[in-house]
Amino acid sequence: MLDSAVQTDVLIVGAGPVGLFLANECARRGIRWKLIEERSSQSIHSKALAIFPRTLEIFDMAGVVVPFLEKANRVTGVAVITHRRTLAHMRFAPVESPYSFIAMVPQNITENLLLEKLRTRGGDVEYGTKFLTAEPQDGYVNVTADRNGERAGFTASFVVGCDGAHSSVRHGLGLALEGGEYHDSFMLADIETNEVLPSDEMQLCPSELGPLAIFPISAKRRRIVATIEQPQGDAPSLELVRKTLAERAPGGIEAGALHWSSYFRIHHRNAAQMRRGRIFIAGDAAHIHSPFGGQGMNTGLHDAWNLVWKLDLVLRSHANDSLLDTYEAERLPVIKGVIHTTDTLTKVMGTPNKFAQVLRDAFIPMVSHLAPFQHAFVQRLSELGIGYRGSPIVEGPGTRYFDDSIRGGNHIGSRFLLLIDETGGTSTEAAKQLCEHFQSVLELRPSTCRGITLVRPDGYIAYSADHGGASALESVGSLLEKQVSQS
Repeated sequence: MLDSAVQTDVLIVGAGPVGLFLANECARRGIRWKLIEERSSQSIHSKALAIFPRTLEIFDMAGVVVPFLEKANRVTGVAVITHRRTLAHMRFAPVESPYSFIAMVPQNITENLLLEKLRTRGGDVEYGTKFLTAEPQDGYVNVTADRNGERAGFTASFVVGCDGAHSSVRHGLGLALEGGEYHDSFMLADIETNEVLPSDEMQLCPSELGPLAIFPISAKRRRIVATIEQPQGDAPSLELVRKTLAERAPGGIEAGALHWSSYFRIHHRNAAQMRRGRIFIAGDAAHIHSPFGGQGMNTGLHDAWNLVWKLDLVLRSHANDSLLDTYEAERLPVIKGVIHTTDTLTKVMGTPNKFAQVLRDAFIPMVSHLAPFQHAFVQRLSELGIGYRGSPIVEGPGTRYFDDSIRGGNHIGSRFLLLIDETGGTSTEAAKQLCEHFQSVLELRPSTCRGITLVRPDGYIAYSADHGGASALESVGSLLEKQVSQS
């Protein structure tokens, strides 16, 4: 593990959802961690809202999902409506997941739930502590911070910057966010409404004036996201929200009260690197994109989930340093895909070109009824379709794996799972021998799936075969050799 002079395994900068989730995972795995935050307390604003099925599965594997299910408004439909005309209505209920809905949970509640869980695990956030510098040393990182006006120093094996779009950690590494910028500003507003719209449906509203999206927080409370050509005042007023709804939203919706609103400028950019030696970035520190589609927070949470098990194995001397390179190799293609999807959605919904509008409004009704289109739409939005094909530690598509045996927070941790069908020709004795060879990181479990499956500690499939013969076990062993240290 660590040299005694090093104070902590992982220093996390930023106590938003990504930093809080990463701290929870460190605590669950027995990793020493410290979480610092420049603010004096958690945010009181709702900001990010949608939590998608794969993220709920990840929360389930991490043992934190239950309170989210209790707080969530469940959305099972997506409608596309323009000029009071419904272009599409798509069911959002992926049958392959027990979480066949979008959970609408305001970000301040998400942060509070993760913080409460962290405190039950014996930890807390060190508020009023601003990250200043990180200087890599031989085997650790020296970090300096400003703690309520006084200089503070930390030593950590690894540093993870989860400190948002203006990340001090990213700036300290000299990493820029590469990509483009939207001309218009965005408006966020949480409003009280009447009940003319279903509480289990979100609406996407294309318009030549700019796109608008409506996310139901509850039956009478909704999040409005829209582009605004020219901000008026410091924050959107109720009058502006009502005007925007009248111009772009479905008929009948009324804004009765304004709870919170904000303007912001957004880019569609990502860092070309997410790691420099012992320092990493995750979440908005590594990528920012359009809020249409609600993918930002989810993508950041997946960053933390992908990274933490790799840090865990390296810290326990069960894996070599090259495993950490796969964080960037695996996450960057996913991030670029999310940015492309949300950018395309934003541009299609808000195109000012009349001909493009006519094509869009004719095309969407035609394709939205097609089963392949609906499946692809749900897979992409739900993040159930994320896979790590092309990763150096994966053979095959690297798709998700999820069943009852890995739920609840205690059933998948720092080990790979070797799942075998004992009735399908797999040599149980040979599988046991392989597990003995990799005893620190590999666990044998029976399975009803045909053949053999190697499941990573993050619930993604590293290898599978319909047969469980010697060649399949040899492939599993070869794959593990690439990332596991037996020292």
